[in-house]
Parts: sequence; structure tokens; C-alpha cells
Amino acid sequence: MPDTMLLMQMLALLLVIGAFAGVLAGLLGVGGGIVLVPAFFYAFQTLGYEGPQLMQVCLATSLATIIVTSLRSVLSHNKKGAVDWDILKTWAPGIAIGAVLGVLVASSLRSTTLQGVFGVLGIVIGAYLGLGRAHWRLGQAMPKGFARAILSPIVGFLSVLMGIGGGSFGVPLMSLYNTPIHRAVATAAGFGITIAVPSVIGFLFLTIAPEHRPPYTLGAVNLVAFFIVIAMTLITAPWGVKLAHAMDPKPLKRVFAVFLTLVALNMLRKALGW
Repeated sequence: MPDTMLLMQMLALLLVIGAFAGVLAGLLGVGGGIVLVPAFFYAFQTLGYEGPQLMQVCLATSLATIIVTSLRSVLSHNKKGAVDWDILKTWAPGIAIGAVLGVLVASSLRSTTLQGVFGVLGIVIGAYLGLGRAHWRLGQAMPKGFARAILSPIVGFLSVLMGIGGGSFGVPLMSLYNTPIHRAVATAAGFGITIAVPSVIGFLFLTIAPEHRPPYTLGAVNLVAFFIVIAMTLITAPWGVKLAHAMDPKPLKRVFAVFLTLVALNMLRKALGW
């Protein structure tokens, strides 16, 4: 049985993490994983779980929450007719293949290497959030054929290595190919399910040494973090939505871009041992 005091500290940290992730998701429309992975990492590290597979636990647990949040999101968007099912159906197979490859690679890497990957990709995403422009275009329609066969697995692969859903890579990609932003956000929720389901199944079979895993971890998925974060985001995401309607979220998105970049730089610093 885990130490009661340690478990209480873990519960308190996870309640705060879940509340924060929910508000940000509602306020800025960012995926929870981009916040949850570093938050899980620092929380579990603070509690003394610093094994060589700590990042795998963070990635897997974040992806498990994305199954629920993305499913809820895509169903909600579909009621409004916002999901582009043609894009989702044609991109899903490649994304799922990339997600499976991502699990295989992530399972074989040390935690410090995954920290470095998260740091580099987090800086890229932060830069796009902060500096990207709505009028930027790479084409007038989503790629097909060979280009889709290359890009779709990359989306799934990189998302798993960061423990995130479809939003952080899918929305910019679709926007750059002239997909209206609301349709891109709705369709990216479907990407999230395609990424999270096969990757979580894979992570459930990953063995984590008992002394290095937080209490109640199945495979690499921490069940306590999963249930608490899901419960808190259901409560606090509507608060973020209300705030979004009460203020201009654009400057807040740039503030979040700076915050994400700083978090990513810190992860990269730790990975390099500085």
C-alpha cells in the first residue's frame, strides 16, 4: 500500500493540474496534453518518482485523458456539423500507424531523451502559437496521395512522443492548408482519438519498475491522475469557455505561448543536464 501522506500530496497536486488544464483548454482551445505532460512530470518528480521511465508514465497518462476529452469534443462539434469527416477518414489510418510507431520508439527511450524531444517540439509549437499568422498558407486544400501518406504518420508519431492529441499539430497543419479554423479544431479532436486509442493500448503493456512508478499505475498509465484530471477538466473547462467569451483570448494565447516556450526550455535544460 502506498504511503497515505504521499498519496494525499499526489491527489492535491493532481487536482490543481486538472483544474489548470481544464481552464486553459476552455479559454484558449489548447489540447490538455501540452500542459499535462510537463505538469505530471514535475508533480511525480516532486513526489520522488524519478526513474528512467518517468516520461513514459506522463505521456501514457496524458494520452489516456485525451481519449475521453477528444471523444467528448468530437461528438459536441459533430452536432454542429463542424467535423470534416472526409479529412478525418482519409488521414486517420496514417495517423494511427504513426501513433503505434511512436509508442514503440517512446517505450525504448530513456526519460531524459523524451524530455529533450518534448522540449524541442514544445519550443516549435510555442513559436507557432506566438508568431503564427492566420493568413499563412502552404496550399489551398489538404494534401492527398504521397504527401498525405508521409504527413499523416508524422502527426501521429510526434504527438505520441509529446503525449498530446491532435490539436497542437493537426490544427496548424489544416489551417496552413486552408481549412477554416473551427473546422480544423473540430476535426483535430478526431485526430486525438486516432492518436490516443492505439498508443494507450500499447502503453498498457509497457512494464515500469515498481519502485519508479506512482501508486496505482497500470502499465504506464497512472489511474489516479487519469480519473482526477478527467473529473477536474469536466468541471473547469466551462469556466475557461466563459472567460473566453468575456475577454479577448488572442493576447492570452501569446502569453501562453511564452509560458509553453519557457516550460519547454526548462525540460530541454533538464534533459541536457544543465
